[in-house]
This record gives sequence, structure tokens and C-alpha cells, in this order.
Amino acid sequence: MDQPFLMPIEDVFSISGRGTVVTGRVERGVINVGDEIEIVGIRDTRKTTCTGVEMFRKLLDRGEAGDNIGALLRGVDREGVERGQVLCKPGSVKPHTKFEAEAYILTKEEGGRHTPFFANYRPQFYFRTTDVTGTVELAAGTEMVMPGDNVSFGVELIAPIAMEQGLRFAIREGGRTVGAGVVSKITE
Repeated sequence: MDQPFLMPIEDVFSISGRGTVVTGRVERGVINVGDEIEIVGIRDTRKTTCTGVEMFRKLLDRGEAGDNIGALLRGVDREGVERGQVLCKPGSVKPHTKFEAEAYILTKEEGGRHTPFFANYRPQFYFRTTDVTGTVELAAGTEMVMPGDNVSFGVELIAPIAMEQGLRFAIREGGRTVGAGVVSKITE
């Protein structure tokens, strides 16, 4: 509970006369009605205030880790927020595009790729609730990565994602998971 609030946004609704509601599962911390929060990732970070928390159609004073909630955001229109962003305590999480990863690439038998991949491979990286395309940079001396390999590589995403060291992700191609990894170091 004492960790800073973070909730990945799963869906966005507009409620006439009330404003914009984002839904998701609180990953950590607590959100209270009246708290200032940030919307981080994909677009420029912006501040807003949580003016309401609801769960199972009941209005609450707060939401906490593990709760599936709807958070009403002050002054944010429906187009101003999207799935894949996160709500968080201001200043607690930053958006990044470049990181180093440790990953396992699934074998053909595990439902993964049938062939190796090379430098500049461009799959989707699935963080929390969304896919973002990224380019893989292999370490010097690594020519290719085979299905079944455990590998370290650099990634550059086409859009910034709210991330911290230790964040897990899936590597996907056309909606199919071909690998799993963790952010080992943020580089930009």
C-alpha cells in the first residue's frame, strides 16, 4: 500500500455530464478522490485530478492495489487518453523508448517462431495493456537469435511507455506471443 499509485489504463469511457472515466486494475498503491495524478506513456505526460472512483457501480472514496476501478478524470476529454497509458502518482514513473532487455524466445514447439531473427527485427512489445512496435539491437558479435535462446538485447520503441527496471513484457508478432522478457536497464 505504501508504494506509489499506478494503474494501467484498459478502457476509456465518456459519461455525459460527468466527464471521462478510465478503467483498469490498480497495480500498486492507493488512489483517493481529489488526488492529483499523471497520465504517462504514448503521448506527452499530463497532470489531472481524480474526481471520482467507482467499483461495481458504487462510488467510493478510494481504490487500492488489486481493485478493478473506474477513475473519473477532471478536464480530460475522451480523445485525450488511451489504453496503454498509465495513471500514476506524479513524478513516480517516467515514459521511456530505449531499454536493455533479458528475454527468452519461444521454440516452435512452444508456439513461437520457426526461424531465427536478426538485428533490426521489429516485433511488438506488449507492456501491461498495449502493444508498441520496437526495433531490436543485438549485442556486438551476436549475428542472430534462435528460437529457444535466452538473450540480452537493446530495444527502441516507436512510442514512449511508462516503464521501470524489472517491468515484464511479451514479444509478439501479429498478436502471437513469440517471447517473454524483462526490462533490465533503461537507457533513454
